Amino acid sequence: MVEDDQFVRSALIRHLTEASYTVRSVGTALEALREVAHFRFDVVVLDLGLPDLDGSEALKMLRGITDVPVIVATARDDETEIVRLLNAGADDYLTKPFSVEHLSARMAAVLRRARSGGAEAAPSPVLQVGGLTVDPLRRQAELDGVRLDLTRREFDLLAFLAARPGVVVPRKELLAEVWQQSYGDDQTIDVHLSWLRRKLGETAARPRYLHTLRGVGVKLEPPAEAAPGAEQMR
Repeated sequence: MVEDDQFVRSALIRHLTEASYTVRSVGTALEALREVAHFRFDVVVLDLGLPDLDGSEALKMLRGITDVPVIVATARDDETEIVRLLNAGADDYLTKPFSVEHLSARMAAVLRRARSGGAEAAPSPVLQVGGLTVDPLRRQAELDGVRLDLTRREFDLLAFLAARPGVVVPRKELLAEVWQQSYGDDQTIDVHLSWLRRKLGETAARPRYLHTLRGVGVKLEPPAEAAPGAEQMR
């Protein structure tokens, strides 16, 4: 729990502890970075209005050392700012003021998705779509032999689509299977697709691998210049 307001922090800690969570708390961004570097956490709740460093900058620094799920707690309700936070690696966000029950529900959902995404029932085959290689077991992806630096959610999205090359996947299915949500805002998908496209060296206007069919869904397929039969599993 990264929150500089002592009264808010104490109240949240008390209620979360009563809900059987084990909570560590700090009041500054630098303390948060030290904690995350030395301890393994299941989820971080990050306030943006910190005294030493803006929480959005702290988020970028956190993402440099860990892929722990981060829920941003913010009084900023501007859509552009929220998109920027999701682009910076936030897994979810809450707009202040919020209830402890709301926070608990969001934490449970984020933890559920994280644990589901990390569970491997059996070794998975390496997926190859054109010059894109995705290894679900090792959670690694390469494009034309170059390792891609992906967040957990970016990798989950890419692997899900790579396992279905050429198939248009409805947005509702992506939310259910990748985000483990029965409902949600399409903006969540759009933000992650935009971020993933940049790492694949393409844009929505000039796609190579990721193609969006407006009102239908998303598909991943090899570039037009790739040889026929480029999709394969090995």
